[in-house]
Amino acid sequence: MTTARPAHEGVSQAGVPAVPPFAVIPGNQVKHVLDGREKAMVEVIEATYRLHGSARTVNPPSSFLRFPDRPTSRIIALPASLGGESRVDGLKWISSFPTNVAAGIPRASGVLILNDPTTGYPYACLETSIISAVRTAASAASAADRLSRGRPRPTRLGFVGAGLIARYIHTYLEATGWSFDAVGVHDLSAGSAADFRTYLEQSGAGRVTVHDSARELIRDSDLIVFATVADRPHVDEPAWFGHNPVVLHVSLRDLAPQVLLSATNVVDDVDHCLRAGTSPHLTESLTGNRDFLLGTLDDVLAGRVAVPADRPVVFSPFGLGVLDLAVGKFVYEEVARTGDLRIIDNFFHEMRRYG
Repeated sequence: MTTARPAHEGVSQAGVPAVPPFAVIPGNQVKHVLDGREKAMVEVIEATYRLHGSARTVNPPSSFLRFPDRPTSRIIALPASLGGESRVDGLKWISSFPTNVAAGIPRASGVLILNDPTTGYPYACLETSIISAVRTAASAASAADRLSRGRPRPTRLGFVGAGLIARYIHTYLEATGWSFDAVGVHDLSAGSAADFRTYLEQSGAGRVTVHDSARELIRDSDLIVFATVADRPHVDEPAWFGHNPVVLHVSLRDLAPQVLLSATNVVDDVDHCLRAGTSPHLTESLTGNRDFLLGTLDDVLAGRVAVPADRPVVFSPFGLGVLDLAVGKFVYEEVARTGDLRIIDNFFHEMRRYG
């Protein structure tokens, strides 16, 4: 393994296609690049939504690998292609094993593969749990800002689910200018709720309350983050949202159809979000139509739709692979710029068709 700055991907000095060097970017390098760049990441995510909305991406449906003997676990493949100035193809391969938490290790782990659009050769493998958390948090921060315009800015933040994604979302909200008079936490694990409370207090969050029920937290919050591992709806009372909060439904399967039908609904991509048993998918199955959707976050960014202030608004992002590619390409280019890429020498061995 060598540490070097690579040649331009997929092109030799003679201008003909060439195999790019293959690099591995571990989590410590990923975190070093992304820490403190929260505002820049929100800009990257919003730019990627605009590319996606203008059909300059390819984002096939995700594939779910499930296990009959481990029904709570899954591994997801998200292939994607990103156009624009930072063209890149690739694949995110990320697992979710909730039982890891009891063993003291994170639930999610994964890798992101970047492919050269000229030759198709993969040229980087990046640790992606951090990239996934960053793109999720940046998307949530963008939605919180855009969907709260035209209504009183939320001052009471509530988290249903107290894991790593909740921590990243809190970081991104603070880094993009949010401040709150109160923060609430609810988690089925008392230990997780207590640990997240300690983290929030140490980060200067102010008054932090651990709630015994989701009902209490929802009624006491006007910006609500769902970041759980729920596989089916557990919140089914529209009246809990009668104060018209902004809801970031990041975990996608917490809210019953009757809650969505009483709210304004925004997604990241309609076809992607209305599948795989998500709450919007269940709502479509119940009603037989998609009339409950206002549009996408890109529609909001572009001003094609206006979000009414007299109803709850729910953002349900499925999580697009192109977002991971955009963040991953940003990380790769920054590590390459500093000359710190860890190149795996001779990763591709058979380079002649006939030996």
